[in-house]
Amino acid sequence: MAENDTPQIIYTKVDEAPELASASLLPIIRRFADAAGITVATRDISLAGRIIAAFPERLTPEQAQSDDLAGLGAWVKTPAANVIKLPNISASVPQLVGAIKELQAQGYDLPDYPVDPQDDAQAEIRARYDALKGSAVNPVLREGNSDRRAARAVKNYAKAHPHSMGKWSPDSKTRVSSMPAGDFRRNETSVTLTAEQAGRVRIQLTGADGQVTVLKDGPDLPAGTVVDASFLSVTELTRFLQAEIEATQADGTLFSVHLKATMMKVSDPIIFGHVVRAWLAPVFERHGAALAAAGADPNGGLGTVLARVAQMPEGDAIRAEIDEIMAQRPPLYMVNSDKGITNLHVPSDVIIDASIPALLRAGGKGWGPDGAEADTNCVIPDTSYADVYDESVRYFKETGALDPRTAGTVQNVGLMAQKAEEYGSHPTTFEIPHAGTVTVIAANGDELHRHAVDTGDIWRLCSTRQAAIEDWVRLAIDRQRLEGCKAVFWLDRDRAHDRELLAYVEPMLEAAGVTDRFQVLAPREATRLSFETIRAGQDIIAVTGNVLRDYLTDLFPILELGTSAKMLSIVKLMQGGGMFETGAGGSAPKHVQQLAEENHLRWDSLGEFCALGESLNFLAEATGNEKARTLAAAVEAATQGVLDHERSPGRKAGDPDNRDSHYYFAMYWAQALAQQTSDPDLAEEFRPIARDLTELEEQIVAELRADRGRPVDLGGYYHADPEKVAAVMRPSATLNRILG
Repeated sequence: MAENDTPQIIYTKVDEAPELASASLLPIIRRFADAAGITVATRDISLAGRIIAAFPERLTPEQAQSDDLAGLGAWVKTPAANVIKLPNISASVPQLVGAIKELQAQGYDLPDYPVDPQDDAQAEIRARYDALKGSAVNPVLREGNSDRRAARAVKNYAKAHPHSMGKWSPDSKTRVSSMPAGDFRRNETSVTLTAEQAGRVRIQLTGADGQVTVLKDGPDLPAGTVVDASFLSVTELTRFLQAEIEATQADGTLFSVHLKATMMKVSDPIIFGHVVRAWLAPVFERHGAALAAAGADPNGGLGTVLARVAQMPEGDAIRAEIDEIMAQRPPLYMVNSDKGITNLHVPSDVIIDASIPALLRAGGKGWGPDGAEADTNCVIPDTSYADVYDESVRYFKETGALDPRTAGTVQNVGLMAQKAEEYGSHPTTFEIPHAGTVTVIAANGDELHRHAVDTGDIWRLCSTRQAAIEDWVRLAIDRQRLEGCKAVFWLDRDRAHDRELLAYVEPMLEAAGVTDRFQVLAPREATRLSFETIRAGQDIIAVTGNVLRDYLTDLFPILELGTSAKMLSIVKLMQGGGMFETGAGGSAPKHVQQLAEENHLRWDSLGEFCALGESLNFLAEATGNEKARTLAAAVEAATQGVLDHERSPGRKAGDPDNRDSHYYFAMYWAQALAQQTSDPDLAEEFRPIARDLTELEEQIVAELRADRGRPVDLGGYYHADPEKVAAVMRPSATLNRILG
């Protein structure tokens, strides 16, 4: 993996706003790191890069590129690994198709995405593309468990400069709605593999005629692995959705659905499709066959359906029927009221872990078609973790909004190593082709799971390995010892999977003599305790599984800090390395649009600053490079400087933006290095740089802002032109000269 023998950090090449910001920030990082003999290399894990790497035989030598994700996946399993990971696209089908079309327009000989493969060749192409969908990157790189918390400087700033919070009313009609029966939570079964059962499991479907279809031969699992299986009934789902559409109409609220159609790349797009189908039920009842033949797949969202209808010979008549039904339905929660983009247009537009916290921060209000805020019915079909959001709504109705000026913080220790709890997002999730019984058979022939299913039901299996669980518990014990605050395992004794985890957790806590320092609470009770704790100004550690890690590290930071992009996100790799994640990318598409239209990038790189400091400290510990430690201390001072002097990007064109923030970060970083006394050589090297960056501030800022407010050409969205991006993101000749 290493390009040379010097200590090395890998900085990932990703997508959208974070990647645009890298064009400005990465040259700064490399200049400062070089002074400590540190090479900062890049690896391309962007969606476009992964698509290109998947079809090497179709491309010219100039176009082809290596599979950087696979290489990086191998490196994170080594003690030397040190990765700064920026947020990448977790692609939905519309995003994947959009990236393919853009690359084709740029001259890449890539095949179209086969929505309905007609032969083995198309099936093979579809399989290659499907491997890139959803959260394809994270399971490969996250060879460790998660330690997420607010950086001290960020938390202090949030208290001193509180973000706006909406006003909650006890009479708010906002609510969370979930299936009363037939969901994943209620159908879940779970076992822990014995030594005799270890090995390759087989998933098979037996029809009413006794014919057996092998759905999956694998995965190969070691002893001690917790293996779950469950299914969601589409009959119950359809019944539930019809009832909620009617109830929303009666309540006079907005209708919304909140899923994770990116990370849960198999299950949640299917559920999303059922919501679209239920919303337009009369149209699909009358025209289902014609819509299917035209490729109007509801799993792709209302936007896909409308686009296909527009191409049909009878499209005008069908569109008129759709418009009539839309007028009869309750108003929809909107992604963009001005452009008419609804909650149902694109499955990846409304992601539960970002959308629900934003609604909670706004006092339970969502945006309606009229551009006004309104109470909302938040439909979360599966009850597995819906209790967290339901309890949040109930709590704020009782107590009013959280006050960021006085709130404590919720840290998170998350179980995610070795693809732990990868629900619904991997090759062991299936849309059942016909009624029958799904069984899971262990390597020794034991039956592990059995579920009676109907056509169209969504069945899934996931696994959580013993080594990952034990590493997670040890990490929780270490964090609690360092913090000394309350700590809670969010585990429900009434849930099958959680009971299997507790069989590991509780003996380990007892053996370590720390049982009295931890509580075990179901998610609803843990949610309330967490809010009560931080409202009192105290801190608490949430020790959670993978999905809750994902949800809570958006929920609490958005309420505490105003954003989840400013969290310290450290992955303690199990082989001794470290990965330092830089925050959320959920709002990145709007940022790119604003840059293209107004030459203003409001992406806040504070997460990158925090990750950089942690990465340098880790490198110092791992290699004994004391210059890296000095750089890290100066990074913390620079981050504090950006916050204290309010140098973070503004939201509107005309405000300072991401490039201004990077310049000031570089100035404060250089000043800190010039003033420190622990490394005279670094002080001497950066003294003239600090002087020039400080004295030429007016000139540099003028150059940075010379072309603001005008449209810019990036040469692409998913696969932008590096030279065009550099010209946009590094417009100050003076700054570039000072940094060399």
